[in-house]
Amino acid sequence: MTNPSVSNRVSGHESVEEEKAEREAVVVHYLDTIRPQLPALLQSLAKIKDYRNPKKTKHQLTMVLFYGILCFVLQTSSRREANRELSGPVLLGHLRKLFPELVGLPHQDTLNRILSCIEVEDLQETHLQMVRRLVRNKKFKRWLVAGCYPIAVDGSQKAVRRDQVSAEWLQRRINAGKDNEDTQYYVYVLEASLTFSNGLTLPLMSEFLNYAEGDTGNDKQDCETRAFHRLARRLKEAFPRLPIMLLLDGLYPNGPILHTCRENRWQFMIVLQDDSLPSVWEEYEGLRKLEPGRQERRKWGNRRQHFRWVNDIEYRYGPNQRRKQIVHVVVCEECWKEIDEEGNTVEKSSRHAWLSSESLKKENLHERCNMGARHRWGIEEAFLVEKRHGYHYEHLFSLNWNAMKGYHYLMHLGHALNILAHYSEDLYVIVVSKGLGAFIKYVRDSLVHPWLDPDRIYERLHPDPQLRLA
Repeated sequence: MTNPSVSNRVSGHESVEEEKAEREAVVVHYLDTIRPQLPALLQSLAKIKDYRNPKKTKHQLTMVLFYGILCFVLQTSSRREANRELSGPVLLGHLRKLFPELVGLPHQDTLNRILSCIEVEDLQETHLQMVRRLVRNKKFKRWLVAGCYPIAVDGSQKAVRRDQVSAEWLQRRINAGKDNEDTQYYVYVLEASLTFSNGLTLPLMSEFLNYAEGDTGNDKQDCETRAFHRLARRLKEAFPRLPIMLLLDGLYPNGPILHTCRENRWQFMIVLQDDSLPSVWEEYEGLRKLEPGRQERRKWGNRRQHFRWVNDIEYRYGPNQRRKQIVHVVVCEECWKEIDEEGNTVEKSSRHAWLSSESLKKENLHERCNMGARHRWGIEEAFLVEKRHGYHYEHLFSLNWNAMKGYHYLMHLGHALNILAHYSEDLYVIVVSKGLGAFIKYVRDSLVHPWLDPDRIYERLHPDPQLRLA
């Protein structure tokens, strides 16, 4: 469907000067939005060790890596396109106003060689440092859920091939036991994102599944559950005191993961599927009949909701059922009306169930379920944006495992900067009116073609820009 908020009219500019004035205003607002992040971001990049021979290097490592981020900010689809579109004198003239030390724009082969040899996890640490600054400056305080930062975790396939590119790739058999049996090799990534109820979803951390991380002795490769425990350790190390609520899908309701969340003092809302944890469902059905008062009807938007919940259900697991977790279950049945393609009004309905880390009551149902658990879809929307709307998530950019991960981390940094611009007070209305993809293309065209005067743009930049989210 077409987004009704995006304009479908012809250009309203009556002269070239008028269009130049609009482009100038948009670019100035855009640069002022991302500039508050640049000083600390460049300092972090400068700390990454450069393994090149200093006597033979033309471009500073910091500038090469920043250029890599810029390629994803401006949504280039490949290294070849970046070389062709983002290497001209017009863009260089704009960048030199911000970075006088920039001698030229590097070739993408230079960036690829650098990413092949540096510690690319330092790029992810750079990303985490940026998020820590935003949290410390209370940029997201208005959208916390139960006083916690909602973090959704989900996996996504990045690439698949018939040939094994490197030993780290996972593998699977297609049409096993048949004449056309084949082996596929693929890259899979477990992602964590901040997912707020206002729609802002910010990439946070990536954990690549690696064949060597599996139980090789029993011929078992890495899996999403193993990767979750690695990601949880890193998340705790990165944000040891941050109040977190994990939003997880139906793969995750099991004893060890519940234990990890409780051990880290994280709250959680986990999708509970009908065929998951039979003992918990049995307990829920029995206690629900004994506690008929634990239900609530409410209206949320155009949806009529009916909640039922049961607290303090004992879930046992492990050898001889010796370990236990106390969980709380809530089920939401809802219905609403829609207009179908033929113009008829049809009744729709759905059912959702979650495991909650905290006791449920009428006062916290809406916050935990509607404002928290329901917005786990934000990470799936982010996957769609990164795969289909300009960030080319599924494009490898390099066949080298280390460089491929490096490009992935640069992509998340570029995407994060664009999200902050999207939700900034100065740009939100403009972005909504144009559409996010068209807006980024508009900024890119303005910077790489001779529309604007770099000196005038630089003069109009705010001396002390601040990020204010709408």
